[in-house]
Amino acid sequence: QVRLVESGGGLVQTGGSLRLSCAVSGGTFSDSVMGWFRQAPGKEREFVARIRWISGIATYAAAVKGRFALSRDRAKNTAYLQMYSLKPEDSATYYCAAGSIDGSYERWGQGTQVTVSS
Repeated sequence: QVRLVESGGGLVQTGGSLRLSCAVSGGTFSDSVMGWFRQAPGKEREFVARIRWISGIATYAAAVKGRFALSRDRAKNTAYLQMYSLKPEDSATYYCAAGSIDGSYERWGQGTQVTVSS
């Protein structure tokens, strides 16, 4: 069974950087899109970015555009969310998900915590 496993979260100061990874295990990533979402305590889950797996074209939420960069390594079945200039409001649990072009996501990882201290 294909699983998504996030890693790379942690504690960082404002202005710092982190790189999250989403590794596909148990098979080859065959979905069209890999997305990243985040959820802070007491808030709804929000879209962060997504990447089309074959083309590598990424799109971003306005809140992170210009600060986050999403890429993927098809040979490694892994996606990377590089986060720069982090702000306290970026603190959340970050999830990757496998989905379709239409915006539906079928499989989710367990999440990785990102905390940005002020």
